[in-house]
Amino acid sequence: MKSNSKIAALLSLAGGLATAHAAVQDLPGGPGVRQLNLHAAATRIAVEISWLHWFMLITCIVIFIAVFSVMFYSIWKHRKSVGHKPANFHESVTVEVIWTIIPFLIVIGMALPATKVLVASKDTSNADLTIKATGYQWKWGYDYLSGDAQGVSFVSTLDATHREMSNDGARAADMPNDYLLKVDNPLVVPVNRKIRIITTANDVIHAWGVPAFGVKQDAIPGFVRDTWFRSEKIGDFYGQCYELCGKEHAYMPIHVKVVSQADFVKWIGDQKKVMAAKQDDPAKVWTLADINARGEKVYAANCAACHQPNGKGAGPILPLDGSAIVKDADKAKQIHVVLNGRNAMPAWKQLSDTDLAAVISYTKNAWTNKTGQVVQPAEVLAQRGK
Repeated sequence: MKSNSKIAALLSLAGGLATAHAAVQDLPGGPGVRQLNLHAAATRIAVEISWLHWFMLITCIVIFIAVFSVMFYSIWKHRKSVGHKPANFHESVTVEVIWTIIPFLIVIGMALPATKVLVASKDTSNADLTIKATGYQWKWGYDYLSGDAQGVSFVSTLDATHREMSNDGARAADMPNDYLLKVDNPLVVPVNRKIRIITTANDVIHAWGVPAFGVKQDAIPGFVRDTWFRSEKIGDFYGQCYELCGKEHAYMPIHVKVVSQADFVKWIGDQKKVMAAKQDDPAKVWTLADINARGEKVYAANCAACHQPNGKGAGPILPLDGSAIVKDADKAKQIHVVLNGRNAMPAWKQLSDTDLAAVISYTKNAWTNKTGQVVQPAEVLAQRGK
């Protein structure tokens, strides 16, 4: 009976694994099941990089086979056991010239196409659209600096449902194809337009990259770097931060949505309406109930990843529940920390005065804090730049 139960358990496990495998499918524009090759290219640069990859690989394999074939042939053919005796000779100018010229020509043959692609990948001139990508722990901020969408800006964060799945120990059978790659606000660009990406960072070194575009560029605090791409395909394309930027590194995806020009113009209009709706009057005086409700949403989107939903923090992340600064009657102290950062906490100046006032008010009244204090947007505005 025990043997039968073990067999049944193994069969059940195998069936579960087969079901989980069947549930996982390729993600168009993202990783594929059992993917061995590079991502399917969506830009000309990515096509050239893929060609270079195979060209270099095949060249190295041919050299390896040729060199080791000659070496093994010489060892076998001239072995001592069949009566061969070692020759006694010194330098040969002819041999030295040959084994210098041939590798030189091989290196030149490999360097020329690689240099061509490298130079092309760094030519960011004459861009149709310029977007600044700013790395934050752990999300991306996008600002459209030129082109049709000039003035549009937003923050792109991992979808909250995927974070919850990860926190709950997601099982393979439950994972969607875009697990940990779905964001709340994807970067939207038009097809067949040259997009220049300017990268920088607010805290630590990040890296913005999308394999299907053949793009990867470091985002370094205090520095500005740039790269570009021109997608020849409409669709969704995915990447991630390519630097080990902290404990939430795995939760910092990149989602680029490439659309037609008509859809891009429509998206711009919708986005500007959303931004206009968020342009709160900094002079507005909020009630505690209203600002707390807004602050809870801001906290969940931006703060809970580090400080935890319960405000207890973790490791080097200080707790907010019971914090002396949070409970201090001098509200300027907490406003200063949130605006400018402290220790492992980055600055949050990219959020609006109202959002900052809301999240500070929320932390002052959540959990066991219950201070009854309300921070107004005007108080945050007064502290900017100090």
